[in-house]
Amino acid sequence: WLILQYMTGFGNEHVSEDPRCPGALPEGQNNPQVCPYGLYAEQLSGSAFTCPRPTNKRSWLYRILPSVCHKPFKPLKEGHLTHNWDEVEPDPNQLRWKPFEIPKVSQNKLDFVSGLHTLCGAGEPRGRNGIAVHIFVCNTSMDDRCLYNSDGDFLIVPQQGKLLITTEFGKMLVEPNEICVIQQGMRFSVEVFGETRGYILEVYGAHFELPDLGPIGANGLANPRDFLVPVAWYEDRQVPGGYTVISKYQGKLFAAQQDYSPFNVVAWHGNYTPYKYHLEKFMVINAVAFDHADPSIFTVLTAKSTRPGVALADFVIFPPRWGVANNTFRPPYYHRNCMSEFMGLIKGYYEAKEEGFQPGGGSLHSMMTPHGPDADCFEKATKAKLEPERVAEGTMAFMFESSLSLAVTKWGLQTSNCLDKNYYKCWEPLKSHFNPKCK
Repeated sequence: WLILQYMTGFGNEHVSEDPRCPGALPEGQNNPQVCPYGLYAEQLSGSAFTCPRPTNKRSWLYRILPSVCHKPFKPLKEGHLTHNWDEVEPDPNQLRWKPFEIPKVSQNKLDFVSGLHTLCGAGEPRGRNGIAVHIFVCNTSMDDRCLYNSDGDFLIVPQQGKLLITTEFGKMLVEPNEICVIQQGMRFSVEVFGETRGYILEVYGAHFELPDLGPIGANGLANPRDFLVPVAWYEDRQVPGGYTVISKYQGKLFAAQQDYSPFNVVAWHGNYTPYKYHLEKFMVINAVAFDHADPSIFTVLTAKSTRPGVALADFVIFPPRWGVANNTFRPPYYHRNCMSEFMGLIKGYYEAKEEGFQPGGGSLHSMMTPHGPDADCFEKATKAKLEPERVAEGTMAFMFESSLSLAVTKWGLQTSNCLDKNYYKCWEPLKSHFNPKCK
Protein backbone atom coordinates (compact mmCIF):
# COMPACT_ATOMS: atom_id res chain seq x y z
CA TRP A 1 0.00 0.00 0.00
CA LEU A 2 0.98 3.55 -0.66
CA ILE A 3 2.84 5.09 2.27
CA LEU A 4 1.64 8.64 2.73
CA GLN A 5 2.94 11.43 4.94
CA TYR A 6 0.77 13.59 7.17
CA MET A 7 1.03 16.56 9.49
CA THR A 8 -0.52 16.33 12.94
CA GLY A 9 -2.93 18.47 14.93
CA PHE A 10 -6.57 19.52 14.88
CA GLY A 11 -7.26 23.01 13.51
CA ASN A 12 -3.57 23.94 13.42
CA GLU A 13 -1.97 26.51 11.16
CA HIS A 14 -0.14 24.23 8.72
CA VAL A 15 2.31 25.00 5.93
CA SER A 16 3.16 22.51 3.21
CA GLU A 17 4.86 22.48 -0.16
CA ASP A 18 5.54 19.65 -2.58
CA PRO A 19 9.27 18.77 -2.22
CA ARG A 20 9.59 18.86 -6.01
CA CYS A 21 9.26 22.65 -5.78
CA PRO A 22 11.15 23.91 -2.73
CA GLY A 23 10.39 27.50 -1.83
CA ALA A 24 6.97 27.45 -3.53
CA LEU A 25 5.37 29.17 -0.52
CA PRO A 26 5.75 32.96 -0.68
CA GLU A 27 7.66 34.38 2.27
CA GLY A 28 6.18 37.10 4.45
CA GLN A 29 2.94 37.59 2.51
CA ASN A 30 0.00 35.70 1.00
CA ASN A 31 -0.45 37.33 -2.39
CA PRO A 32 2.77 38.63 -3.98
CA GLN A 33 2.75 40.34 -7.35
CA VAL A 34 4.52 37.30 -8.81
CA CYS A 35 4.36 33.97 -6.96
CA PRO A 36 7.32 31.56 -6.94
CA TYR A 37 7.44 29.20 -9.94
CA GLY A 38 4.82 31.36 -11.71
CA LEU A 39 2.00 29.96 -9.57
CA TYR A 40 -1.40 31.53 -8.93
CA ALA A 41 -2.46 32.45 -5.39
CA GLU A 42 -6.01 31.47 -4.43
CA GLN A 43 -7.69 31.72 -1.03
CA LEU A 44 -10.24 29.14 0.15
CA SER A 45 -12.41 30.61 2.92
CA GLY A 46 -14.32 28.31 5.24
CA SER A 47 -15.74 31.14 7.34
CA ALA A 48 -16.74 34.75 6.97
CA PHE A 49 -13.75 37.11 6.84
CA THR A 50 -14.93 38.77 10.03
CA CYS A 51 -15.36 35.65 12.20
CA PRO A 52 -13.53 35.82 15.55
CA ARG A 53 -10.01 34.45 15.34
CA PRO A 54 -10.83 31.10 17.09
CA THR A 55 -13.44 30.29 14.43
CA ASN A 56 -11.81 31.92 11.41
CA LYS A 57 -11.04 29.28 8.75
CA ARG A 58 -9.06 29.89 5.59
CA SER A 59 -6.18 28.50 3.56
CA TRP A 60 -4.04 29.94 0.77
CA LEU A 61 -3.38 27.63 -2.19
CA TYR A 62 -0.58 28.16 -4.72
CA ARG A 63 -1.59 26.39 -7.90
CA ILE A 64 -0.59 25.97 -11.52
CA LEU A 65 -3.95 27.31 -12.75
CA PRO A 66 -6.70 28.89 -10.64
CA SER A 67 -9.86 26.86 -10.14
CA VAL A 68 -11.92 29.45 -12.03
CA CYS A 69 -10.69 28.01 -15.36
CA HIS A 70 -13.63 25.78 -16.31
CA LYS A 71 -16.62 25.69 -18.66
CA PRO A 72 -20.06 26.61 -17.26
CA PHE A 73 -21.73 24.23 -14.84
CA LYS A 74 -24.65 22.19 -16.15
CA PRO A 75 -27.14 20.07 -14.18
CA LEU A 76 -26.13 16.48 -13.47
CA LYS A 77 -28.52 13.72 -12.48
CA GLU A 78 -28.52 13.32 -8.71
CA GLY A 79 -29.58 9.67 -8.60
CA HIS A 80 -30.55 8.97 -4.99
CA LEU A 81 -28.93 12.11 -3.54
CA THR A 82 -31.58 14.51 -2.20
CA HIS A 83 -32.50 17.09 0.38
CA ASN A 84 -36.24 16.75 -0.24
CA TRP A 85 -37.56 15.71 3.17
CA ASP A 86 -41.19 15.56 2.02
CA GLU A 87 -40.99 12.61 -0.40
CA VAL A 88 -42.89 10.35 1.99
CA GLU A 89 -44.99 10.82 5.11
CA PRO A 90 -43.13 11.09 8.45
CA ASP A 91 -42.51 7.79 10.24
CA PRO A 92 -41.92 7.91 14.03
CA ASN A 93 -41.25 4.18 14.35
CA GLN A 94 -37.97 2.63 15.38
CA LEU A 95 -36.24 1.92 12.08
CA ARG A 96 -33.46 -0.52 11.32
CA TRP A 97 -31.78 -1.32 8.03
CA LYS A 98 -30.03 -4.50 6.98
CA PRO A 99 -26.58 -4.02 5.40
CA PHE A 100 -26.89 -1.81 2.33
CA GLU A 101 -26.17 -3.82 -0.80
CA ILE A 102 -23.08 -3.04 -2.89
CA PRO A 103 -23.79 -3.85 -6.54
CA LYS A 104 -21.31 -5.86 -8.57
CA VAL A 105 -19.41 -3.95 -11.26
CA SER A 106 -21.10 -6.15 -13.86
CA GLN A 107 -24.53 -5.12 -12.51
CA ASN A 108 -24.04 -1.40 -12.01
CA LYS A 109 -20.80 0.54 -12.18
CA LEU A 110 -20.84 3.11 -9.37
CA ASP A 111 -18.16 5.50 -8.19
CA PHE A 112 -18.29 7.52 -4.96
CA VAL A 113 -20.56 10.23 -6.42
CA SER A 114 -22.97 8.02 -8.35
CA GLY A 115 -23.07 5.71 -5.31
CA LEU A 116 -24.37 8.37 -2.89
CA HIS A 117 -27.77 7.56 -1.39
CA THR A 118 -29.50 9.92 1.04
CA LEU A 119 -31.09 8.08 3.95
CA CYS A 120 -32.45 10.88 6.15
CA GLY A 121 -31.96 14.49 7.10
CA ALA A 122 -33.46 17.81 8.07
CA GLY A 123 -32.97 21.47 7.37
CA GLU A 124 -32.00 23.11 4.15
CA PRO A 125 -28.64 24.07 2.62
CA ARG A 126 -29.79 27.48 1.35
CA GLY A 127 -30.61 28.51 4.91
CA ARG A 128 -27.25 27.10 6.10
CA ASN A 129 -28.81 25.01 8.84
CA GLY A 130 -29.29 21.28 8.66
CA ILE A 131 -27.79 17.84 8.26
CA ALA A 132 -28.11 14.80 6.02
CA VAL A 133 -27.09 11.17 6.46
CA HIS A 134 -25.93 9.44 3.30
CA ILE A 135 -24.89 5.88 2.51
CA PHE A 136 -22.23 5.37 -0.16
CA VAL A 137 -21.84 2.10 -2.04
CA CYS A 138 -19.34 1.99 -4.87
CA ASN A 139 -17.26 -0.46 -6.88
CA THR A 140 -15.12 1.73 -9.12
CA SER A 141 -12.85 4.75 -8.75
CA MET A 142 -13.65 8.28 -9.81
CA ASP A 143 -11.92 8.59 -13.19
CA ASP A 144 -11.09 12.18 -14.16
CA ARG A 145 -13.91 13.34 -11.87
CA CYS A 146 -13.83 15.26 -8.62
CA LEU A 147 -16.50 16.54 -6.25
CA TYR A 148 -16.79 19.57 -4.03
CA ASN A 149 -19.62 20.30 -1.64
CA SER A 150 -20.85 23.90 -1.66
CA ASP A 151 -23.51 23.03 0.93
CA GLY A 152 -21.42 21.85 3.87
CA ASP A 153 -18.93 19.42 5.35
CA PHE A 154 -18.74 15.66 4.75
CA LEU A 155 -17.72 13.42 7.65
CA ILE A 156 -16.96 10.10 5.92
CA VAL A 157 -17.02 6.77 7.80
CA PRO A 158 -15.78 3.89 5.61
CA GLN A 159 -17.18 0.51 6.65
CA GLN A 160 -15.88 -1.81 3.93
CA GLY A 161 -12.91 -1.12 1.67
CA LYS A 162 -10.15 1.49 1.69
CA LEU A 163 -10.57 4.97 0.24
CA LEU A 164 -7.60 6.70 -1.37
CA ILE A 165 -8.78 10.31 -1.36
CA THR A 166 -6.93 12.89 -3.44
CA THR A 167 -7.63 16.46 -2.36
CA GLU A 168 -6.30 19.87 -3.32
CA PHE A 169 -4.21 19.66 -0.12
CA GLY A 170 -2.73 16.20 -0.80
CA LYS A 171 -3.65 12.53 -0.47
CA MET A 172 -5.21 10.58 2.41
CA LEU A 173 -5.68 6.82 2.72
CA VAL A 174 -8.77 6.21 4.86
CA GLU A 175 -9.54 2.67 6.03
CA PRO A 176 -12.43 1.16 8.02
CA ASN A 177 -12.12 2.25 11.67
CA GLU A 178 -10.83 5.60 10.47
CA ILE A 179 -12.86 8.68 9.57
CA CYS A 180 -12.11 11.72 7.47
CA VAL A 181 -13.65 15.15 7.10
CA ILE A 182 -13.75 16.98 3.77
CA GLN A 183 -14.82 20.51 4.57
CA GLN A 184 -17.05 22.77 2.49
CA GLY A 185 -15.67 23.70 -0.91
CA MET A 186 -12.69 21.30 -0.95
CA ARG A 187 -12.30 19.34 -4.18
CA PHE A 188 -11.63 15.64 -3.82
CA SER A 189 -11.62 12.41 -5.79
CA VAL A 190 -12.02 8.91 -4.38
CA GLU A 191 -10.15 5.81 -5.56
CA VAL A 192 -11.43 2.42 -4.37
CA PHE A 193 -10.05 -1.10 -4.59
CA GLY A 194 -13.16 -3.25 -4.91
CA GLU A 195 -16.60 -3.25 -3.36
CA THR A 196 -16.74 -0.34 -0.92
CA ARG A 197 -19.36 0.94 1.51
CA GLY A 198 -19.72 3.52 4.24
CA TYR A 199 -21.66 6.30 5.90
CA ILE A 200 -21.56 10.08 5.57
CA LEU A 201 -22.73 12.78 7.97
CA GLU A 202 -23.21 16.04 6.08
CA VAL A 203 -23.58 19.26 8.05
CA TYR A 204 -24.83 22.55 6.59
CA GLY A 205 -23.83 25.78 8.28
CA ALA A 206 -21.28 24.66 10.88
CA HIS A 207 -17.87 23.00 10.96
CA PHE A 208 -16.89 20.07 13.12
CA GLU A 209 -14.81 20.80 16.19
CA LEU A 210 -13.55 18.93 19.22
CA PRO A 211 -16.07 18.92 22.08
CA ASP A 212 -15.37 20.96 25.19
CA LEU A 213 -13.99 18.79 28.00
CA GLY A 214 -15.27 20.68 31.04
CA PRO A 215 -14.60 18.77 34.29
CA ILE A 216 -12.73 16.05 32.35
CA GLY A 217 -9.86 18.52 32.17
CA ALA A 218 -7.26 19.22 29.52
CA ASN A 219 -6.85 15.70 28.14
CA GLY A 220 -9.03 12.85 26.97
CA LEU A 221 -11.51 11.71 24.30
CA ALA A 222 -10.07 12.53 20.84
CA ASN A 223 -6.72 14.23 21.38
CA PRO A 224 -5.85 17.01 18.90
CA ARG A 225 -2.42 15.59 18.03
CA ASP A 226 -3.97 12.37 16.65
CA PHE A 227 -5.68 14.14 13.75
CA LEU A 228 -3.76 13.90 10.49
CA VAL A 229 -3.63 16.44 7.65
CA PRO A 230 -2.25 15.59 4.18
CA VAL A 231 0.90 17.16 2.79
CA ALA A 232 1.03 19.08 -0.48
CA TRP A 233 1.09 17.00 -3.65
CA TYR A 234 0.43 18.21 -7.17
CA GLU A 235 -0.03 16.86 -10.65
CA ASP A 236 0.54 19.02 -13.71
CA ARG A 237 -1.68 16.93 -15.95
CA GLN A 238 -3.56 17.96 -19.04
CA VAL A 239 -6.83 16.14 -19.72
CA PRO A 240 -7.73 16.80 -23.36
CA GLY A 241 -10.83 14.61 -23.12
CA GLY A 242 -12.13 16.77 -20.32
CA TYR A 243 -11.90 16.61 -16.55
CA THR A 244 -15.29 16.78 -14.80
CA VAL A 245 -15.66 18.96 -11.71
CA ILE A 246 -18.89 18.16 -9.86
CA SER A 247 -20.44 20.71 -7.53
CA LYS A 248 -23.05 19.83 -4.92
CA TYR A 249 -24.95 23.10 -4.74
CA GLN A 250 -28.28 23.70 -2.97
CA GLY A 251 -28.76 19.96 -2.75
CA LYS A 252 -28.35 19.42 -6.51
CA LEU A 253 -25.40 18.22 -8.58
CA PHE A 254 -23.81 20.23 -11.38
CA ALA A 255 -20.89 19.32 -13.65
CA ALA A 256 -18.32 21.53 -15.37
CA GLN A 257 -15.59 20.51 -17.79
CA GLN A 258 -11.96 21.63 -17.78
CA ASP A 259 -8.89 20.36 -19.60
CA TYR A 260 -6.53 19.96 -16.62
CA SER A 261 -6.36 18.21 -13.26
CA PRO A 262 -7.73 20.30 -10.35
CA PHE A 263 -5.11 18.74 -8.05
CA ASN A 264 -2.48 21.22 -9.19
CA VAL A 265 -1.73 22.85 -5.82
CA VAL A 266 2.05 22.97 -5.39
CA ALA A 267 2.00 24.54 -1.91
CA TRP A 268 -0.50 25.77 0.66
CA HIS A 269 -0.77 27.20 4.14
CA GLY A 270 -3.68 27.77 6.51
CA ASN A 271 -6.01 26.19 9.05
CA TYR A 272 -8.82 25.11 6.72
CA THR A 273 -7.91 21.60 5.60
CA PRO A 274 -9.21 18.08 5.16
CA TYR A 275 -8.20 15.68 7.93
CA LYS A 276 -8.49 12.11 9.13
CA TYR A 277 -8.55 10.32 12.49
CA HIS A 278 -8.18 6.70 13.62
CA LEU A 279 -10.93 5.68 16.04
CA GLU A 280 -8.56 3.42 18.02
CA LYS A 281 -6.82 6.60 19.21
CA PHE A 282 -9.90 7.64 21.20
CA MET A 283 -9.18 7.86 24.95
CA VAL A 284 -12.32 6.37 26.49
CA ILE A 285 -13.90 7.77 29.65
CA ASN A 286 -16.22 5.44 31.58
CA ALA A 287 -18.01 4.93 34.90
CA VAL A 288 -15.83 3.16 37.50
CA ALA A 289 -18.26 2.99 40.43
CA PHE A 290 -21.94 2.60 39.48
CA ASP A 291 -24.54 3.67 36.90
CA HIS A 292 -23.85 5.13 33.46
CA ALA A 293 -22.22 8.32 32.40
CA ASP A 294 -24.20 9.83 29.54
CA PRO A 295 -23.10 8.69 26.05
CA SER A 296 -21.89 12.23 25.36
CA ILE A 297 -18.60 11.06 26.92
CA PHE A 298 -18.01 9.17 23.65
CA THR A 299 -18.23 12.28 21.43
CA VAL A 300 -15.38 12.47 18.89
CA LEU A 301 -16.47 15.59 16.98
CA THR A 302 -19.32 18.05 17.31
CA ALA A 303 -20.93 20.63 15.05
CA LYS A 304 -22.47 23.16 17.40
CA SER A 305 -25.80 24.89 16.91
CA THR A 306 -26.45 28.48 17.98
CA ARG A 307 -27.91 27.21 21.28
CA PRO A 308 -25.24 26.58 23.94
CA GLY A 309 -24.79 22.90 24.69
CA VAL A 310 -27.06 21.76 21.84
CA ALA A 311 -25.40 20.13 18.84
CA LEU A 312 -26.50 20.45 15.28
CA ALA A 313 -24.74 17.09 15.00
CA ASP A 314 -22.44 14.97 17.14
CA PHE A 315 -20.27 12.09 15.96
CA VAL A 316 -20.16 9.55 18.80
CA ILE A 317 -18.45 6.15 18.96
CA PHE A 318 -18.80 3.11 21.24
CA PRO A 319 -15.29 1.65 21.29
CA PRO A 320 -13.83 -1.36 23.13
CA ARG A 321 -13.51 -0.57 26.84
CA TRP A 322 -13.75 -2.04 30.34
CA GLY A 323 -17.10 -2.31 32.12
CA VAL A 324 -16.68 -2.31 35.91
CA ALA A 325 -19.80 -0.61 37.31
CA ASN A 326 -21.20 -2.29 40.44
CA ASN A 327 -24.90 -3.00 41.01
CA THR A 328 -25.61 -1.61 37.54
CA PHE A 329 -27.46 -2.69 34.42
CA ARG A 330 -24.45 -2.27 32.16
CA PRO A 331 -25.82 -2.22 28.59
CA PRO A 332 -27.38 1.00 27.25
CA TYR A 333 -30.50 1.87 29.20
CA TYR A 334 -34.04 2.29 27.87
CA HIS A 335 -34.38 5.79 26.58
CA ARG A 336 -36.58 8.44 25.02
CA ASN A 337 -34.61 11.37 23.68
CA CYS A 338 -35.22 14.93 22.47
CA MET A 339 -32.43 14.27 19.95
CA SER A 340 -32.44 12.07 16.82
CA GLU A 341 -30.08 9.07 16.91
CA PHE A 342 -28.79 7.37 13.77
CA MET A 343 -26.50 4.42 14.51
CA GLY A 344 -24.18 2.51 12.23
CA LEU A 345 -21.84 -0.42 12.76
CA ILE A 346 -18.35 -0.61 11.26
CA LYS A 347 -17.46 -4.06 12.59
CA GLY A 348 -18.39 -6.62 15.24
CA TYR A 349 -21.60 -6.99 17.27
CA TYR A 350 -23.27 -4.14 19.10
CA GLU A 351 -23.85 -5.07 22.75
CA ALA A 352 -27.52 -4.05 22.98
CA LYS A 353 -28.65 -5.90 19.83
CA GLU A 354 -26.25 -8.64 18.84
CA GLU A 355 -28.44 -10.33 16.24
CA GLY A 356 -30.24 -7.90 13.93
CA PHE A 357 -27.87 -4.92 13.90
CA GLN A 358 -25.15 -5.75 11.37
CA PRO A 359 -22.05 -4.05 9.95
CA GLY A 360 -23.01 -1.95 6.96
CA GLY A 361 -26.57 -1.48 8.22
CA GLY A 362 -28.05 1.16 10.48
CA SER A 363 -30.85 2.24 12.76
CA LEU A 364 -32.75 5.46 13.41
CA HIS A 365 -34.46 6.27 16.69
CA SER A 366 -36.34 9.49 16.14
CA MET A 367 -37.27 12.19 18.63
CA MET A 368 -38.99 10.77 21.71
CA THR A 369 -39.34 7.32 20.14
CA PRO A 370 -38.42 4.76 22.84
CA HIS A 371 -35.52 2.40 22.29
CA GLY A 372 -33.10 0.24 24.21
CA PRO A 373 -31.76 -3.31 24.62
CA ASP A 374 -33.64 -6.19 23.08
CA ALA A 375 -35.23 -8.85 25.28
CA ASP A 376 -32.30 -11.27 25.11
CA CYS A 377 -29.80 -8.57 26.10
CA PHE A 378 -31.98 -7.47 29.02
CA GLU A 379 -32.35 -10.98 30.43
CA LYS A 380 -28.62 -11.72 30.17
CA ALA A 381 -27.57 -8.41 31.71
CA THR A 382 -29.91 -8.65 34.70
CA LYS A 383 -28.61 -12.12 35.58
CA ALA A 384 -24.92 -11.61 34.78
CA LYS A 385 -22.27 -11.86 37.48
CA LEU A 386 -20.84 -8.35 37.74
CA GLU A 387 -17.13 -8.71 37.24
CA PRO A 388 -14.75 -6.46 35.30
CA GLU A 389 -15.34 -7.30 31.65
CA ARG A 390 -14.26 -6.12 28.26
CA VAL A 391 -17.14 -4.44 26.47
CA ALA A 392 -17.43 -4.19 22.68
CA GLU A 393 -14.17 -6.06 22.04
CA GLY A 394 -13.65 -6.30 18.27
CA THR A 395 -16.57 -3.93 17.70
CA MET A 396 -16.96 -0.34 16.57
CA ALA A 397 -20.44 1.16 16.55
CA PHE A 398 -21.07 4.86 16.08
CA MET A 399 -23.88 7.38 16.29
CA PHE A 400 -24.79 10.52 14.37
CA GLU A 401 -26.88 12.44 16.91
CA SER A 402 -28.74 15.64 16.04
CA SER A 403 -31.01 18.17 17.67
CA LEU A 404 -32.99 18.22 14.40
CA SER A 405 -35.97 15.96 13.72
CA LEU A 406 -34.83 13.78 10.82
CA ALA A 407 -37.07 12.81 7.93
CA VAL A 408 -36.38 9.54 6.09
CA THR A 409 -36.22 9.53 2.30
CA LYS A 410 -38.21 7.37 -0.07
CA TRP A 411 -34.98 5.49 -0.83
CA GLY A 412 -34.52 4.75 2.86
CA LEU A 413 -38.06 3.56 3.47
CA GLN A 414 -38.80 1.84 0.17
CA THR A 415 -36.35 1.81 -2.73
CA SER A 416 -33.33 0.45 -0.86
CA ASN A 417 -35.25 -2.71 0.11
CA CYS A 418 -33.08 -2.87 3.23
CA LEU A 419 -35.59 -1.74 5.86
CA ASP A 420 -36.06 -4.45 8.50
CA LYS A 421 -39.82 -4.52 8.98
CA ASN A 422 -39.48 -6.93 11.90
CA TYR A 423 -37.32 -4.64 14.04
CA TYR A 424 -40.09 -3.97 16.56
CA LYS A 425 -40.29 -7.68 17.33
CA CYS A 426 -36.96 -7.65 19.20
CA TRP A 427 -38.77 -6.01 22.15
CA GLU A 428 -41.94 -8.15 22.06
CA PRO A 429 -40.49 -10.91 24.31
CA LEU A 430 -39.89 -8.37 27.11
CA LYS A 431 -42.08 -9.47 30.02
CA SER A 432 -43.19 -7.98 33.29
CA HIS A 433 -41.07 -8.90 36.32
CA PHE A 434 -43.24 -6.78 38.63
CA ASN A 435 -44.03 -8.33 42.02
CA PRO A 436 -45.69 -5.98 44.52
CA LYS A 437 -44.76 -8.34 47.37
CA CYS A 438 -41.04 -8.37 46.57
CA LYS A 439 -39.10 -5.12 47.10
